[in-house]
Amino acid sequence: MPNRLAHETSPYLLQHANNPVDWYPWGSEALEKSKQEEKPIFLSIGYSACHWCHVMEHESFESQEIADYLNEHYVCIKVDREERPDLDQIYMNAVQLLTGHGGWPMSVFLTTELMPFYGGTYWPPTASRGMPGFDQVLRAVVDAWANRRDVALQQSRILTERLQKIGLGTAESSEIPPGRVGMAVRQMEESFDPQHGGFGSAPKFPHTMNVDLLMRHFVDTRNEKLLPMATTTLDKMAMGGIYDHLGGGFARYSVDAYWLVPHFEKMLYDNSLLISNYVDAYRLTKSANYARVAKESCDYILRDMTDEHGGFHSTEDADSEGEEGKFYVWTPKEVDQLLGDPLIAERFRQVYDITVAGNFEGHSIPRLKKSIAEYAQEFGTTEQELRDEMQRAREVLFNARCQRIRPGKDDKILASWNGLMIEALAKAGATFNESAYIDAAQKAATFVLEKMTDDAGRLLHTYRHGTAKLSAYLDDYTYLASAMFALYEATFEPRWLEHSQKLIDTAIEHFYDTESGGFFYTADDHEQLIARNKDFYDHSVPSGNGVAALVLAKLGKLLGNAKYLQLAQETMSAAADVLQKHPIAAGQLLVAYDYLHQPDSEVVIAAADRASCGDLIHAIHNQYQPNTLFVLAIEGEDLGTSLEPLVAGKTLLDGQPTVYVCENFQCNAPVSATEYLDTLS
Repeated sequence: MPNRLAHETSPYLLQHANNPVDWYPWGSEALEKSKQEEKPIFLSIGYSACHWCHVMEHESFESQEIADYLNEHYVCIKVDREERPDLDQIYMNAVQLLTGHGGWPMSVFLTTELMPFYGGTYWPPTASRGMPGFDQVLRAVVDAWANRRDVALQQSRILTERLQKIGLGTAESSEIPPGRVGMAVRQMEESFDPQHGGFGSAPKFPHTMNVDLLMRHFVDTRNEKLLPMATTTLDKMAMGGIYDHLGGGFARYSVDAYWLVPHFEKMLYDNSLLISNYVDAYRLTKSANYARVAKESCDYILRDMTDEHGGFHSTEDADSEGEEGKFYVWTPKEVDQLLGDPLIAERFRQVYDITVAGNFEGHSIPRLKKSIAEYAQEFGTTEQELRDEMQRAREVLFNARCQRIRPGKDDKILASWNGLMIEALAKAGATFNESAYIDAAQKAATFVLEKMTDDAGRLLHTYRHGTAKLSAYLDDYTYLASAMFALYEATFEPRWLEHSQKLIDTAIEHFYDTESGGFFYTADDHEQLIARNKDFYDHSVPSGNGVAALVLAKLGKLLGNAKYLQLAQETMSAAADVLQKHPIAAGQLLVAYDYLHQPDSEVVIAAADRASCGDLIHAIHNQYQPNTLFVLAIEGEDLGTSLEPLVAGKTLLDGQPTVYVCENFQCNAPVSATEYLDTLS
């Protein structure tokens, strides 16, 4: 018989609906049962694309013996970390304090008052590989609860006090010393891998916020050391196995230092942030390769990760048919049979490293060991001819791959991650003049705003199959506010700017800490948990406080709104300790700090109609100008009240499109669109 998870919408929870464990979702029923029966809670947190979550499920949660013991002695709660990041934050902090490390599956033992007293991550069912068995852990916790409960409760109280202190992130000082961006960049230099790109050693993750900061700081300083750190990282990732050379898009991370073997799961947020990186790198360098990678990744999202109603799905699994990476790997025999022509097949195998020995468990993950240009020279052909030949071959293999059994997909729609992808598609669509990307971004934005709100108009965090639920978190509001701003920049439609303001205003009303500054992760009317966090650090996604500060700074400068600018500065001050001690771990906050302290530059384009300034708009979208904001004022179009002060009195010269540039609190003389275009070339 299915357990209570059968009534949930999360694909991860539904994966466990037929376990013999008597799972409960997080909620009053389970929490009251724990209190009434004085049983400790076993809290298991994971997500659908997590390989080791699947392993622990198969080994332990499908074991009748272990399930019987769990059901007798514990109240068992299963949580999808993507649905409840608030719970995940709190109890991950607990596991890290208890063990010195964290990860998923996360396994935490709680008192009846929800305070953690023991925890860890993956345990095998019985002792092996130097790890205690899950069966041993369960018995030891039961023994402690039965015979040393006072000690367990005392430990849980001490631990909870530490969690509450960590969650507040109270700064010892609100002063931010100068040079924080430079310090973070120096730390990046120390950990940068000049041969393979990226930062640190294996496993190697895309540090997208740091790449963003490097490009911005390069524009600010023209320090020639900075851009190669960003471009080498982007080049090597695009060549490695972490990039899907057949279908586009990036896997979560590389298990090695040179981007060859990925952990094959594909996450919406990684691809959103990487698309933005590659679009910005194209704008900065005009490298066609960056444009290709960005477009292929956008196409992957539109093709494989877009819901019929317009939202974007969350993840694709690493496993298919019970094997990690099976969907993505090849043998020489398969390539030869599919491509037919021996010469083309041989070239493809050489270019994409498809060998008899393989580069992954006897199979081969397609990757480029050298550039296409280098292979073309080696083969005695032109780069374009080889690119065209490889493109046709990749299409053949891609079509064949489509006949394979796909990895599982988590098709829930998260407001926050959708915000990241809306922003990425808006930027890509504007830059490459691809209306399909902008259309998809606008459709997703409309979907979230219309279908993922409650009766009071407040955002909901998750949607699946017609059901939206769970009060939204800070990331939902700030990522979407940033996405709406990006949609305004891409389309110059004032409605998106208005949505950006409404979202950030709601975040201020319900999440802002009026006493100490900064934003809490949960709203003032959210379910009361044992701690209320403020998150200043970047993780796999940018910190909500960092995104909030950047949106506030942009809106404040564009609209001349002193309140927004003050709140952005207060958020920075609340994060002063983080920026002083660990700036490299807060790249998004540093991006906001850098933007807030750069000279103002707002550009108003006045025109009779959009057609007359199309070339200018396209040129603007092709430039990397992270510190410049643009407004389009078309005669007769309603810009709303917010933009009126900025556009007032800005008329056309001789009836032609006219550009007004305001910098450092002063406005320059208006120039024609032609003259302004000359300054961009």
